Amino acid sequence: MPRQHEPASMEAMRIDKWLWVARFFKTRSIAKAAIEGGKVHHNNDRVKVSRDVRIGMELTIQQGFEKKTVVVKALSAVRGGAPAAQLLYEETAESIARRELHASQRKMHNLARPDHRPSKKDRRDINRFKQENVQSWSYHDE
Repeated sequence: MPRQHEPASMEAMRIDKWLWVARFFKTRSIAKAAIEGGKVHHNNDRVKVSRDVRIGMELTIQQGFEKKTVVVKALSAVRGGAPAAQLLYEETAESIARRELHASQRKMHNLARPDHRPSKKDRRDINRFKQENVQSWSYHDE
């Protein structure tokens, strides 16, 4: 009899259950909604909730800003802790590099944003700057 947190020797299982067991989603219903919303792909094709997952399949999963490409390494009938869930899949090297690049781009984009809302004086300065530049642009157009 297999222990509760050991991966079972299964050949296939439903994709919504595997995503839940592998801790990509908090509940099976959230996993189902993500699949139905086109956030999970296999071979660049959308999958259905009833699709069977097998060892060796490559899945692309989008969660928020991040898009992960993972290879299924094992199947498990029970949801275990995070260390056990990480043994069920392996993220591809290209996926890791792409996610790191996108994360650094988002960080750089956020650095360009101001840390605070403009004060009344700042807004007046901005408006004055815009008015002066709009007037100078209109003179060049004529």
